Formats: sequence, structure tokens, C-alpha cells
Amino acid sequence: MEPVLSLCGMRCDLCLAYHPNLVAHPENAQFLSDGWEKYFGFQIPPEQIHCDGCFATGNPTLDDECPVRPCVTERGLADCAACEDYVCKKLEQRLTRFEDIQAKFDAPIPEEDRRLFILPYENADRLKAIRDGQG
Repeated sequence: MEPVLSLCGMRCDLCLAYHPNLVAHPENAQFLSDGWEKYFGFQIPPEQIHCDGCFATGNPTLDDECPVRPCVTERGLADCAACEDYVCKKLEQRLTRFEDIQAKFDAPIPEEDRRLFILPYENADRLKAIRDGQG
């Protein structure tokens, strides 16, 4: 699958909740729910895990309260990196850095957990690279 970026720079194609991934592996919903709880502190019931991505019509994402999607859409931008207000308070609410998550734990996060539960959402460096013309 080609890389699919959300409006805030997350990698939809790597996310287990992204519709094509969930269709291919529906058994991952509980696994993902548990991983989100462990690393991000929230849990979504497995039967509610489903995301079509920011670019689908209607309300296709899990995050009904995302402040980024309506902002970027209203401004007609490709993503937050193209915004003159980068980095704004709305984006700050959604920025994810591995180092920040790792700092919450006493032991190193296993590489497989990082790949499955954190890497798809590590958008801070990704957006910066896009903004700097390297992404």
C-alpha cells in the first residue's frame, strides 16, 4: 500500500484501524484497542474501531473531536505542514513524538510495539520534514 498521510501527518496506511488494514485483519481491533490504552491512555472498544481516513466524506474517523481535520479542510490545505500558522494550538494537541511516549515508561518500548502502536501516529518529525521540503 502506498503511504497515506492524514491531514496532521499521521500514516493512515500503517494504522491498524485504517479501513483496508482492518478489513484484511479484523482480529487486530482488540489488539489495537489494548495498545492504544497502554501507550496513549485511552481505549476504544474493538467494535468501534474503524477509520476511513481524513479525506473520506462525512465523519469517517474515530476522532470525532479532532480539531485539525476541520481546520485544514476549511483552509483548503493538503496538510498542516502547508499552513501559515504551523505549529498552532490545534496541531499541538495532536503532535506525537516517540521520545515523549517513551519518557512515560521505565523500560524501553519494544520495537514491535513502536511499529504497531506508535509509528503510525509519529507525526511531528514527519510534518517538519514535509514543511522543510524533505518529506
